[in-house]
Amino acid sequence: MEKLIFNGEFINRSAGKVDVEDRGYQFGDGVYEVIRVYNGELFTSQMHLNRLIDSAKKISLDVGYTAAELEILIQQLVTENQLTFGTVYMQFTRGAAPRNHAFPVDKIQSVFVAYTKEIPYGGEVKSGKQAITTEDIRWLRCDIKSLNLLGNILAKQQAVEKGCFEAIQHRGDTITEGSSSNISIVKDNVLFTHPPANLILNGITRRVMLQLCQTNGITYREESFTIAEMMNADEVIMTSTSAEITPITLIDGKAIGAGEPGPITKRLQQLFHQEIETQCGRI
Repeated sequence: MEKLIFNGEFINRSAGKVDVEDRGYQFGDGVYEVIRVYNGELFTSQMHLNRLIDSAKKISLDVGYTAAELEILIQQLVTENQLTFGTVYMQFTRGAAPRNHAFPVDKIQSVFVAYTKEIPYGGEVKSGKQAITTEDIRWLRCDIKSLNLLGNILAKQQAVEKGCFEAIQHRGDTITEGSSSNISIVKDNVLFTHPPANLILNGITRRVMLQLCQTNGITYREESFTIAEMMNADEVIMTSTSAEITPITLIDGKAIGAGEPGPITKRLQQLFHQEIETQCGRI
């Protein structure tokens, strides 16, 4: 994983430097994406890259690349680093300028960084994970995949300190999403997931899951649900690029449904694995 991309150039990781007044470093003024790699192939890359560019537009940040141009660059990075299974992380910041909350008056170059990380592929998660619930203290533009993740970090740390895998956030009585995932529930064979809105990130794995539901006869509704509805659900599912489709079977110490991964979760895991192999080859 020696090579990284820095402003479009391939350099050794040790040579990658950013200015102390980079606005990503000082303000979190930037956006990012993480793309999964299987068999050396990028999974759902166009969906991720389109979302990256969309997030940048929402904060008036010109990344200077098309999605197609970015895909060529990061696929080359995967090849350079001989990555078979893992992730590509990429981010754009507004660039370096004298510290001022307002955007720089003079045009500056955005800073683009991408690097790879090896993650062995272990297949579907067979046993359920534990989670806690916590108040969602984040800002109101969670649809932007920004570098401002302190609220997410604090929630995740609460979960870790309690020996749990994820923190499920809520605003009032309404479940929004996990600290680093989307959350869905299953009740009476119907999957419910929060609709795309400013209060959640429209997760790529979540979107692929809904496509799989649609094409395989699994009923779903993009509707918000309450804490009580989640706690009384038959199944709870978390989805993310790194966790794929993962069952949550214990929340705040209470078993969900039968306390083990349910049939809809298992079916979606199988379908998701098939989708990976369709796009990236047999694993």
